[in-house]
Amino acid sequence: MVTKGVLTGAEANSLRSLPPGQQVSPLLALLAKKGVLSQDEIAALSPSANTEGYSSNSGAELVSYGQTAPAQNVAPAAAPKPPAVVAAVAPVRVLPLDPPKREGMIPDLKVGPVRLKPYGFFKTSVMYDSSQPRGDDFPLPGFVFGDTGPNAAPEFHVKARSARFGSSFEWLDPSPKLTVTGKVEVDFEGNFSVVDNRNVSSIRSSMPSIRLAFARLDYATTEKTTLFGVFGQDWTPFGSSVLPNTLETTGVGIGFGSLYERNPQVRGGFVHNFGGSRTFKLLAEAAAVLPAFGNVPGSSNFQIPGTVLGSGNNVTVPTGGLTITGVTVNGVPGQTVVLPAGAVVGTTPQTANTGLGLQEQLAYGERQGADSARPEVEARVVAQFQLDPAPAVAPAQLIVSGVQAQRTAIVLKSSVPSAPAGSGLPANFYKDAFPNGVQVSSDKYGVAFQAQLPTRWFTLLASYYHGGDLRFFFAGQLYSFYNNNAALGLKNTATAPSIDGSAAVVFGNLNGAPTVADQRPVRTSGGFLELGLPLSRWFHANPSGRNAGWTMNLHYGLDDVKASDERKLNPGGQRDKSDWAFANLQYKLNTWVTFGFEESLYRTRALPNTTTGAFTGTLFKGFPSREWNDVRSELATIFTF
Repeated sequence: MVTKGVLTGAEANSLRSLPPGQQVSPLLALLAKKGVLSQDEIAALSPSANTEGYSSNSGAELVSYGQTAPAQNVAPAAAPKPPAVVAAVAPVRVLPLDPPKREGMIPDLKVGPVRLKPYGFFKTSVMYDSSQPRGDDFPLPGFVFGDTGPNAAPEFHVKARSARFGSSFEWLDPSPKLTVTGKVEVDFEGNFSVVDNRNVSSIRSSMPSIRLAFARLDYATTEKTTLFGVFGQDWTPFGSSVLPNTLETTGVGIGFGSLYERNPQVRGGFVHNFGGSRTFKLLAEAAAVLPAFGNVPGSSNFQIPGTVLGSGNNVTVPTGGLTITGVTVNGVPGQTVVLPAGAVVGTTPQTANTGLGLQEQLAYGERQGADSARPEVEARVVAQFQLDPAPAVAPAQLIVSGVQAQRTAIVLKSSVPSAPAGSGLPANFYKDAFPNGVQVSSDKYGVAFQAQLPTRWFTLLASYYHGGDLRFFFAGQLYSFYNNNAALGLKNTATAPSIDGSAAVVFGNLNGAPTVADQRPVRTSGGFLELGLPLSRWFHANPSGRNAGWTMNLHYGLDDVKASDERKLNPGGQRDKSDWAFANLQYKLNTWVTFGFEESLYRTRALPNTTTGAFTGTLFKGFPSREWNDVRSELATIFTF
């Protein structure tokens, strides 16, 4: 044991100084203190509890691990006491405050030094949407994918791909102050298989995808203070502390006032227990997170379609000439340009983006965040206390969190555009000014104020956020940034695609100087209120009976983009705000089985064209519309283990 570092030389000498028959108990006590043996293992090996496990032979202690204590010496396990009251509605907490307790997890499996506790659920949902233009089995804001067709595009789905599997881990370190834990979690919400034996049946062959994968170290510096570090993919400190208690667990309110993410990170902080009658605890943490913005080809308004129509960067006007309407000339929109036959026109050197699809893009990482060459910084402060001292009521939490990051769009030298035809500028006006290409950046920032307030009568959840470029956190109507060329007064503008094909960079003439428009984040505000009602507790149901599991949740959420930013991004008119209201009734049959029904209304409203005032940019049932609605009904059965 000294050779392997379990015991020090001084400890070994101290044990040797004892008579042979008295060495075992001190040794076991030392091993327990160092965390090598659990209390159950100590009890099984102790001479007082297992006299048949030891024998004396020539003065040496021999331990027989194959024998157990006599049955009459083992006290029968006490039957668990039934709950005294029905529990209050517990808030969803994916980021717990309390550090994991050493050996607090009762493992289902032990593989060498690793203790494992699998968990997960099987969920089957039957759902009907009155309008689902995209064809997804979860809602997204309206007008994202254009028109709905001749009707509202209602859809019916049965979904089982929400199945989730994970395991918690613990490794016992020799130091009793150090707790080493981890978690891995996947679900089947990933891509669909595209292979010959799945093409026809791909809809029922969804792939597993990673949700969480991290290790955690907790070190108890005192009885009341613990330092911790998290390494891997976990829920983000910004925004993820308060989530809706909804049956729709695929999107969880994407673009409708929810705020959350999971992301690779290195996070550290401390938890201090102040104690007192309310058991007040404080957590503070900060994280260096993968800078991610979600700007991939085809997924935002910043995609530039390929427009190369001839050899090189020039187009020859065919016989008969060419008339172009709605052109901006010298900064004046809505002009008509007539080009004679045979004219040679310089074109913006753009790529058709074939091959720059989502799969290839993500093969080497969504790069606009990484191209900033700096981490995303997130931080969170949580105050936890017992708001209602009644039994079976979870403690309350008040949370403040924030985020700051930067994205960078790179334009290669070969992609710098020529000056527009008819502008009177030299064709190489922009190319000569930016001979090595350009890069332009914008910031992501946000602050969130959130609360979870459980009581014996109801549980109130509240979340409010404000920030810019919160697309990756599923807020801001999924917008990211806009080019500020109009505010700068740039003339003779031309656009070029970023190196990853997912952003348009605008070049313009500012009083004779070639200029690149700055990019600014689309600002947004939003959040939600939710009320959880413990119906069974209200009506004093038997805590051990079948009527103990009735709860109801009432929810309203809103995500509202700043109108001035949306108008700069989409002068032709587009979605501006979306809200979400739902009521669900859940019945927990037992520890493992839950039934639920949820009725919800998803709504998106739009801004009109800034010039005409019409809603031509937002179509519903083939007509220009200011508002889109989806009435959704979902019936779910959840088996939890």
